[in-house]
Amino acid sequence: MSGAARIDRRFAALKAQGRAGLVTFVTAGDPDYATSLEILHALPAAGADIIELGMPFTDPMADGPAIQLASERALKAGQTMAKTLDMVRDFRRRDNDTPLVLMGYYNPLYVYGNERFLSDAKEAGVDGLIIVDLPPEEDAELCLPAKRAGLDFIRLATPTTDAQRLPAVLANASGFLYYVSITGVTGTREPDFTAVAAALENIRARTELPIAVGFGVKSPPQAATLARGADAVVVGSALVSAIATSLDEAGRATAGTVGAVTGLVARLAAAMRAEQGAKGS
Repeated sequence: MSGAARIDRRFAALKAQGRAGLVTFVTAGDPDYATSLEILHALPAAGADIIELGMPFTDPMADGPAIQLASERALKAGQTMAKTLDMVRDFRRRDNDTPLVLMGYYNPLYVYGNERFLSDAKEAGVDGLIIVDLPPEEDAELCLPAKRAGLDFIRLATPTTDAQRLPAVLANASGFLYYVSITGVTGTREPDFTAVAAALENIRARTELPIAVGFGVKSPPQAATLARGADAVVVGSALVSAIATSLDEAGRATAGTVGAVTGLVARLAAAMRAEQGAKGS
């Protein structure tokens, strides 16, 4: 199994199980390559259904302080795009089923070279891309070539995406739609659950794509609440914050770093599954 098939198959399995998936975000190379790779390998067993792997960048404009600091730690530790793709290759040697999406900004891809990046990402085992600063007007730049290469191009919709803008957002989207539950940057506010539910209803009337909800989801109860209406729930800032608080005074990984992440993922997954179980009973 490869490419977009993994994402489609995972959402089909989730639908058959009658539950929302848990999408986990961590930054590649945070706090160092070896620890980050260990976390990556551990995520599926902890409860992650889909993994978003952040590509470190010096100016992550859509991200709040937690993910900004994660990028800084990773870059300081020597993380590069080539190393990020190597992490994916290593992950795929043990796991050929869990969908893995690279998330980040266009500049690192542009520097790497679009054609080379798409070829290497596909070969490494990447399933899709979320590039937050490439709007639909620039689809010819990366979105359409990525889809031709067999990679899903996942779009973001936000509370400010109105009825006139939504068709453009959906036009070439594939894999799933990422609904940003708050206005502003990641991890800084809590979602308004009533507003999110109304937005999902509106979007579902216009697309058959699964919808994952993220930005601002910090706790198991929040994830469980969103799981009532979303096809998946994305948690990122809370996980990278768990990494940050586990580090020693010099910013190095400790014996508790991996467990800090996997423990939170397990609690999130358990809360979401309990919610779906109560819903189905």
